Amino acid sequence: QVQVMESGGGSVQAGGALRLSCRVSGFPHSLNCMGWFRQGPGKERDVVSTIHADFGDTYYADSVKGRFAISVDTAKNTVYLQLNDLKPEDTAIYYCAHDQIAGSCKLGTAEFTYWGQGTQVTVSS
Repeated sequence: QVQVMESGGGSVQAGGALRLSCRVSGFPHSLNCMGWFRQGPGKERDVVSTIHADFGDTYYADSVKGRFAISVDTAKNTVYLQLNDLKPEDTAIYYCAHDQIAGSCKLGTAEFTYWGQGTQVTVSS
């Protein structure tokens, strides 16, 4: 049974940093495309960043370019999201997704089968 588990959320002040981790277990194939999404209060869930574990292609939403960095450790079946220079508008539940079934990983339009439960990031001004 595939499991996707995020960790690393928390509360920080504006300008601070956090590192989110997402570990995938119970799957027979490579990590392939992995994605980070977020859903802020009263907002829809949007893509933040994606990475293809085999090709290294990455995508970032315009709102996080230059501040967030995605990376993957295939040996640990884990994808990371480094959040730097955090702003109050980054406050959201951050979700990790695995197993691309449609769309484009490098264009940030990938659709996924498996999702984690989410980890809360709160940024105060």
